Amino acid sequence: MIFSSIRSIFAEKYLYMIAREIYLQKLWQLKDQNLIKVITGVRRCGKSTLLEIFHNELLQKGVNAQNIFAFNFEERENVDFVDWKMLYDEIVGKINPSQKNYVFLDEVQQLADFEKLINALYVKKNIDLYVTGSNAYLLSSELATLLTGRYISINLHPFSFAEYALAFPDEKNIDRLFRQYMNNSSFPEAVTLAKTAPDIVNDYLQSVYDTVVVKDIVKRHKLRNPNNLHRIIEFLFDSIGCLVSPTNIAEQLNKNSDKTISHNTIIKLIGFLTQAYILYPAPRYDIKGKELLSTNEKYYVVDLGLKSIIHTNRYDIDLGHKIENVVYFELLRRGGKVFVGKNSQKEVDFVVQKPNNGREYYQVAYTLIDEKTMNREFSALKSIKDNYPKYILTLDYDNAIIDGIHKLNIIDWLL
Repeated sequence: MIFSSIRSIFAEKYLYMIAREIYLQKLWQLKDQNLIKVITGVRRCGKSTLLEIFHNELLQKGVNAQNIFAFNFEERENVDFVDWKMLYDEIVGKINPSQKNYVFLDEVQQLADFEKLINALYVKKNIDLYVTGSNAYLLSSELATLLTGRYISINLHPFSFAEYALAFPDEKNIDRLFRQYMNNSSFPEAVTLAKTAPDIVNDYLQSVYDTVVVKDIVKRHKLRNPNNLHRIIEFLFDSIGCLVSPTNIAEQLNKNSDKTISHNTIIKLIGFLTQAYILYPAPRYDIKGKELLSTNEKYYVVDLGLKSIIHTNRYDIDLGHKIENVVYFELLRRGGKVFVGKNSQKEVDFVVQKPNNGREYYQVAYTLIDEKTMNREFSALKSIKDNYPKYILTLDYDNAIIDGIHKLNIIDWLL
């Protein structure tokens, strides 16, 4: 259930946290379930704010404030908890043993041996546990093994277009707003700055980028040559929506350089980038053979505004791949695993395996005005011989069903 009154109360402090409904609904569905709720995602995407709003919705619903324990380990008040046992004793000593208690551990990876704290709190049957963290260290192999079958991960992204549009209620030109969304940042704080101090948005994005790359990757993994990481980021940011492999990345990066990067190094560094949630992979799926392919996949950047840190991000450049990036993350938000499709010699932009074992197919194009483009996009979907839904998303204004294929305006679909 969503509580509009709470949204209004917090509208001034959290100007744009008014409709993260997909994630809030998941939290309500999982409330009191015997699972640890782990909220992950790239830094600054709104995890702490989401947790705080859910906290206040619990109060609105009637949960006693004395049954809620919230700790943000990036706040000064909590830095004295240097030992997980100290915090465990603090919580367990105050909980009401006869009622359900709600514990929120925000940015818990800042606490030494946090996994021991999570496990110890989980086994207390009257505790409902919620945890956030900025990178995949939260779900490292050790912790995942320890908590097997005990947790569910909710991966949070920056604003969807529907959420972004709510931050600009006075903008009546929805096409212009969508162009703005594709070329600017959708991090919540960047959206705030775009309205109040647009000149420093790029400075803010640079700080986010530097923190993720330097703190979450370079320092954590003790990289001796950070330049290799930056070269790979630059290559992949410039290759959004393109099929790539470690082999062809190595060929391109080593072509005109006296400092070569090995195939294995590229695999390792790409893994670090996906663990930090700055890049997301879309593996290749053979539709006809019904199996994953080991060669080539696509990568999408968690926030298109970050491209401006690496490249000149002009409005009129690479619009087709930017649209594809937007669609990829919207498909993730709506649930399911997202793959790049191959059907014989034809490519399908996205194959979505839904949680109910259903499937959906998507082609994404800037426009189908050109007959050659239209024939190519439709033929890729027509070649699939099953009855699962098939969609073509474009910026054309006409919506239609042609030979059972739904042609939709992408903005209508996003909203």
